[in-house]
Amino acid sequence: MTQYNGLSQSEATARLKSNGPNEVKEPTVSFIQGVLARLWEPSAWILEAALVVEIVLGKGIQAGFIVLMLLFAAVNGAIQSTRARAVLRKLSHELTPLVAVKRSSKWVTKPAKELVVGDLISLRQGDIIPADACLLDNAIQVNESSITGEAASVHRQVNQTVYAGTEVLTGHTLAVVTAIGADSRSGKTITLLNQSAAPGHLQQLLGRIINDLAILDSVLAIILIVAALIRGENLISMFPFLAMLFIATIPIAMPSSFAVANSVEAKVLSRDHVLVSDLSGIQEAANLDVLLVDKTGTITENKPVVVTFTNLSDLPDETVRAYSAFACDQQHPSVIDQAILTFTSNNHVEATLSNFTPFTAETGYASATITIADRLLKVRLGSLKVLQSRDPESPKLPHLALDAGRSVAISINEHLVGVYILEDTIRADSRQAIEAIKNRGVQLVMLTGDNVKTAQTIALNAGLTGQIVAFSQLPATFSLQNLAGIAEVKPEDKLAIVQRLQASGHIVGMTGDGVNDAPAIKQAEVGIAVENAVDLAKRAAKMILLEPGLTSIIEILDSGHRVYQRMMTWTITKLSRTAELTIILTLGYLLNHFLPLTLNAMILVAILNDLVTLVLGTDRTSISHHPENWHLGKLGFISGTLAIGWTLVGMIILTLLTNLHVSQGQISTIIFNYLIFSAMLTILITRSNRNFWRSKPSRAVMTAITINIVLTITLSLLGWGIVAIRATTILAVLAITLVTGVLLTRMRRLL
Repeated sequence: MTQYNGLSQSEATARLKSNGPNEVKEPTVSFIQGVLARLWEPSAWILEAALVVEIVLGKGIQAGFIVLMLLFAAVNGAIQSTRARAVLRKLSHELTPLVAVKRSSKWVTKPAKELVVGDLISLRQGDIIPADACLLDNAIQVNESSITGEAASVHRQVNQTVYAGTEVLTGHTLAVVTAIGADSRSGKTITLLNQSAAPGHLQQLLGRIINDLAILDSVLAIILIVAALIRGENLISMFPFLAMLFIATIPIAMPSSFAVANSVEAKVLSRDHVLVSDLSGIQEAANLDVLLVDKTGTITENKPVVVTFTNLSDLPDETVRAYSAFACDQQHPSVIDQAILTFTSNNHVEATLSNFTPFTAETGYASATITIADRLLKVRLGSLKVLQSRDPESPKLPHLALDAGRSVAISINEHLVGVYILEDTIRADSRQAIEAIKNRGVQLVMLTGDNVKTAQTIALNAGLTGQIVAFSQLPATFSLQNLAGIAEVKPEDKLAIVQRLQASGHIVGMTGDGVNDAPAIKQAEVGIAVENAVDLAKRAAKMILLEPGLTSIIEILDSGHRVYQRMMTWTITKLSRTAELTIILTLGYLLNHFLPLTLNAMILVAILNDLVTLVLGTDRTSISHHPENWHLGKLGFISGTLAIGWTLVGMIILTLLTNLHVSQGQISTIIFNYLIFSAMLTILITRSNRNFWRSKPSRAVMTAITINIVLTITLSLLGWGIVAIRATTILAVLAITLVTGVLLTRMRRLL
């Protein structure tokens, strides 16, 4: 039947053209819809209530400025969301899994979106099922939690249907595709864009910052309300001001701003052959202090070759090697399978393959049942240790160079008959990459299933200095000091290693490729699936390498540091200017009996300050050569120092102006100028550890700062929405701000 033989390439092409690809078009949200959605959310409701109050009070100009603020916030949010969605949509398409499919009687690997109804596909442990399909020859265990919500595994028999998006837990089978794309039960194609439900360190910090600022604003608002009541002032007229105070100071848009910064960097990483499936992995990379690296495919070429074959039986060498080929997985060949198939390509025997079970970590071998002249032979290919233990008459092994590389044994009917020795070579870029990772303050620890001696040889050749310890000899709590690698590691041991390190306070990166690596990859703060990883490992990972080797990991670390630096600038600037604004307003009202900033001026402060956040994700940064820390205490200290300095000078200016009997309208404009100038300088001060006049920002950031300053000066001179002041006054405020900025820069560097 066609289902069993698969389709020809021409049939598949015709069906693909007729029915379309195996994917579901994502619902699109227009820019206008994004803007309207942001006009109907809690933060907008506060401003909209203030707008109603201003209209009732007959304050048309103030109402117009509130409308301007509402539109700016909605458009700004829509722009950020559109940018983030565009990047993530591109990445999700690039993360389409591959599937083994039989076309024109040959097994080939195709992107899942190219599948059509009638395709014969091969499914194995660790695969994400790419389409609804009917099982043909073997039963499998499937995780259907993605469509049912139930975590328990499900046993699917031959002739039963398995569904797109579910995971193969155990087993190996052929299946024929019955439904694709929108017609499949899941109603969508597989995407590996797997946003983690667990908040990262940065998300936790953001929550604390937003909560603390909300508490600060609430306390200050209560103080202002109590003072107004004591003085018998109209509370209704103060409501728009208090509403704007909350909107201007609480960083409601901070998470989306961070998401944009991360998505921009994810786009950069995609150009460096790294796909990002969870944006939190980028920011966590800045904190990374230990990287667990699977030897195969990262340190080594992952292209092993057979260097020796030892025949332990009376059979001819050619016969034993030919039997070995039957126990290799020809539908999903591993690099070990490929090496042995290449080595045995000239050896043939007349035999019929009646059953094949691929290699699993649980069994330690692959097995095949073949028939030769009415004789049934059970051929197993895998771990020497495992197959030797199954042989009741295990032969004495001759002197084998087992330390030289990986040993793969073959048994026939439970009798050990041969041993292959495979060697892999160190990648040419491994030494340089390892050195670069170390120079960034990250300790690299090699994980390998090889014995200690083999691991020591590999570590030495790769430039890893330190001790190699067998996993069985590793204490429950261990130090990373002078540790170069852990040998004799089983796949299931990797999760325990990650958890032990995390319990000791480390931020852990983990590379892996197999089904049993997935839990450790998922547990690590920065889980990385290597180039040839199975789908399940890719789904668990936050990063997916598209090229072998460690060089791409350097790019991940650098991206993390860039995001950290930009977000530190954003956060410190937001915290310091929030404290500066709220304290000046509160103290000004309490001491001078009037609000030193009009509603219009406050709205302009909020808009002009947020203009910079649109481009801050593009700023130039310097790469730190040590792990970073998202500590609220550190952020609080830096921002507090700046806030105290700016607030002190601002209160001096306010007091002098009040004592000189300057009008309240002019005072408001002068304070408006001071708040904008100080906010722009704060960005320049915090974006680099150098003196701000020696560190050049990106063109976009410098342009945004320049536009803010020009707009501030223009509005102040022309008196649009605020009271006009003279140019000499503006220059005086600018000079005072610059002098204060220089002093704060010096103070920050001393501290």
